[in-house]
Order: sequence, then structure tokens, then C-alpha cells
Amino acid sequence: MFDNYEKFKKDVYALTKIDLNYYKEKQMRRRIDTIATKHGCSNYDEYIRVLKTDKDKFEAFVNFLTINVSEFYRNPDQWKLMDENVIPKLIKQHGKNLHVWSAACSTGDEPYSLVMALSKHIPLSNIHITATDLDKQVLQKAQVGLYNEKSIANVPPEFKRKYFKQIGKSFQISDEIKRCVTFKEHNLLKDPYPRDFDMILCRNVVIYFTDDAKNMIYQNFHQSLKSHGVLFIGSTEQITNYKELGFDRLSSFYFEKNV
Repeated sequence: MFDNYEKFKKDVYALTKIDLNYYKEKQMRRRIDTIATKHGCSNYDEYIRVLKTDKDKFEAFVNFLTINVSEFYRNPDQWKLMDENVIPKLIKQHGKNLHVWSAACSTGDEPYSLVMALSKHIPLSNIHITATDLDKQVLQKAQVGLYNEKSIANVPPEFKRKYFKQIGKSFQISDEIKRCVTFKEHNLLKDPYPRDFDMILCRNVVIYFTDDAKNMIYQNFHQSLKSHGVLFIGSTEQITNYKELGFDRLSSFYFEKNV
């Protein structure tokens, strides 16, 4: 029987350093119970034993917790707004050496999309993006830069021709794009936040967290941004208390630090 979730959370933290206290409990428990049952477990202690002894199941569990779903130019209308309004505004305010952070970057789709978006306004040699995630596996995939056709479906045709090479059924992103991104391990719920960014992307991640965890993350992002820096969030998210956090809303998904 799946009870004693409090002990399970402590066991998971000891194994992964991922704190389930920050996740919405009802939603997370339902999903974890389903996975554990599929692995033939009837309680949390059995599932923990499986995670300790089966490397593949452990890595799948971490991947599940970090919710790695991504694609290039996800929600194209939002990227169009970035191209036409947000990037020109940032360049006007901060110059062309923009300091950008792609947080919870998953397999690299978004930071690489950002490099291409910026390249319409700034030479590639001036683009330097910090991309972070807490999952080592996805960071390794991001550094390889190999994607399927579905992942790159929304990439503008000129960038697809210029920056991707087809290898069998996969598509390899060019080294000149990869050189613009530095990947690092970072846990948004635990680690200190880097500072002095002109723009931060963190999209479709915090919806899984409690309201307290969301506020903590957004407060940290506010501190990490320069004055008039921009936070870009996902289409499934909203910041209802953005004024209290010190942001002005540029659109439904873009927020500007107002101090």
C-alpha cells in the first residue's frame, strides 16, 4: 500500500537531492504511484529498493521528476514577439553583449532556439548563453545536440537549412550554435542563483511546483535580473502577483524587472 509519503520524500531526497516538498503533492503522488505500480511495487519502500538497484529505472525516475519535455521554438507566436519587440528593447537598453540564462533548459532546444533568435540581431560571436538543468543526462544530450524531426518542426526554414545537418533520421545542430551555449548543472529549488542577467527563460516548469516554491523561484529570478531585465515564462504559466514581485508585464509571457 502506498502510504508513508513523508518517508518516501526523504528517501528520494537522499538519492537524488530533489525535494518533493516543493511539488504539488496530490498530482505528484498520483504519477509516482502509477510508475511504481508498473514496476511491480506495492509500496514506496519497494520502489526505493528498485531505484537503488536498477540504474535504468533510477535514471527514468529522475527524468520523470525533472519533466523534460521540450522542442525548438515552442509556442512560435511568443518567439515572434521576442524577435520583434523583446530583443530590440533589450539591445536598446543593454547593448549587444546580452547576458542570458536559460533555466531548466532540458535537452537544449530552448537555449539553441535563443541563439538563433538573437543571431538575427547580434553576431554569433557576441552571443553567450548560460543554460542549466538539474538532470545530468539531459545536459549531456544537449551538449551532443542531436534532435528528431518533431523537435525541430518549428525552426524557421532559413535556420533549419543553415544550422542543422541531417544524419539519418536525426538532425545535428551546428558547432557554431553550440559554441554560444555553456551548459551547467543547477537545481532551481536548492542552489544559489547566478546574477546580472539581461534575460532569463524558464518555461513550462514551475506549474508542477507549490505556490510557495513558485514565489521563491520568481523572487530569485527577480534578484538575478539586471534592472529592466526580462523574464520569459511558458504558455502554461502565469504570474498573478507580478507587481508584488517587482515586475511589469510586457505581455502574458514576458515580464520586465521594474527596479
